Amino acid sequence: MSLIIFLLVGLIAGALASYILGRQQDLLVNLLIGVIGAVVGGLLAGLLGLGASNIIGEIIIATVGAIICILVWQRMR
Repeated sequence: MSLIIFLLVGLIAGALASYILGRQQDLLVNLLIGVIGAVVGGLLAGLLGLGASNIIGEIIIATVGAIICILVWQRMR
């Protein structure tokens, strides 16, 4: 996956995660959350034996990872 597509997936995932959890974030924060979520979601999906075969699957996995990151961050604060 190219860097631009990875960043777009991260931005979309971060925005979706923020929307689902009812948080309003800046564009840069959504990008950061989404990129970290994409890594976390990818690792968790790999451990569960799941994978994405298209861009929609990648966005779903990254969004789930971003939601997990936001919830963990909220618990730590």
